[in-house]
Amino acid sequence: MTLSPARVPATGVRRLTTTLYGYAFLDDLVLLYPVYALLFADTGLPLWQISSLFALWSVTAVVLEVPSGAWADTVSRRRLLWIGPLLTAVGFTLWVSVPSYGAFAVGFILWGAGGALGSGALEALVYDELERLGSAERYARVMGRTRAARLLATVVAMGLAGPVLALGGYEAVGAASVLACLLAAVTATRLPEHRVPAEKGSTRWAATLRAGAAEARGDRAVRGALLLVPAVAAVWGALDEYVSLLIRDLGVADATVPYLVLLVWAIVTVGSLFAGPAERLGTRGLAALIAGAALALTVGAGARTPAGIVLVGLAFAGFQLAEVLADVRLQHRIDDARRATLTSVASLGTELVTVAVFGVYTLLGASLAHSTVFVILSVPYLVTALVLGRAGGARNESPGDRPRTQ
Repeated sequence: MTLSPARVPATGVRRLTTTLYGYAFLDDLVLLYPVYALLFADTGLPLWQISSLFALWSVTAVVLEVPSGAWADTVSRRRLLWIGPLLTAVGFTLWVSVPSYGAFAVGFILWGAGGALGSGALEALVYDELERLGSAERYARVMGRTRAARLLATVVAMGLAGPVLALGGYEAVGAASVLACLLAAVTATRLPEHRVPAEKGSTRWAATLRAGAAEARGDRAVRGALLLVPAVAAVWGALDEYVSLLIRDLGVADATVPYLVLLVWAIVTVGSLFAGPAERLGTRGLAALIAGAALALTVGAGARTPAGIVLVGLAFAGFQLAEVLADVRLQHRIDDARRATLTSVASLGTELVTVAVFGVYTLLGASLAHSTVFVILSVPYLVTALVLGRAGGARNESPGDRPRTQ
């Protein structure tokens, strides 16, 4: 039987998305997430060593982010996506088999390297495959659902970590995390990739990196899209680390804190599913979304009540949507040959701003309540919304209105 032209793209998109969602879920189904700080402390590490491990993790991501993106534009992106989880699996194995500061440090380096390999490569592979199938307009919806799959995996990991830890200790939690990484690697090998990698060699890699930098400098629209990603993603990406402290300051019982944290992430997960319809918002609509989320964060955190946490969850859902839409704008504006490179540049900007937000939070939190710090850090979003609103005043364009740079 001969398939119709419409049937072939539909089948290809279904294969891509099914594999992608499975990969994203398994990649974040890490039961060590909610308990690795406890593992470090129970091993006898003082606070300064635990903090240095987190810093090492961030530094690894910062150092490797852009080079790995340029590499993803010269080799098979699918290969990088299955190598990354394997590196992470090795790191987790070290953590539970020889728990020590050195093993934890090596594990974080491997985890950071694995994450850097996938950052940029995944977005580029998905966009290129959708474009090949004539379905590039589905990118926002697909990536929104991908984020939802990751968030769902995080919620599941939070729910399973306690019982597994009680049954088998850190060894069982670590084994489950390694298994998830191995399954993610296997799933990544099933991702479709029809792009032909560029010729091998360091010269080609360096040329790709230089070309990406030149495109960012020379194209105002690309530069604006690059700056928008960290402007939207960084602050809330840092604030989510402090949600449990914000909730505990409400005076609720410690046993209630995890449930309210899960409520926040459940709202964010559901919000991710609306990325497709939200793409129609255009520039001024995106500005309104960011401003609305900022106001929800201000009111929710400032209320200092459990009901206010629902507004915090809605704010985070809004920022998550805006982050997906910012990525969509970037993907529509960059050239295929440098897609992973420039996506990684945006991710690097996000990492750097996130580290800065951690520093600001630490300074403000020394004398202010967590709720007050949350309110203060909603201000950058209002500024971003104002700048976007003014930019969209002349033309309320949608992300796909401007053609990609050729």
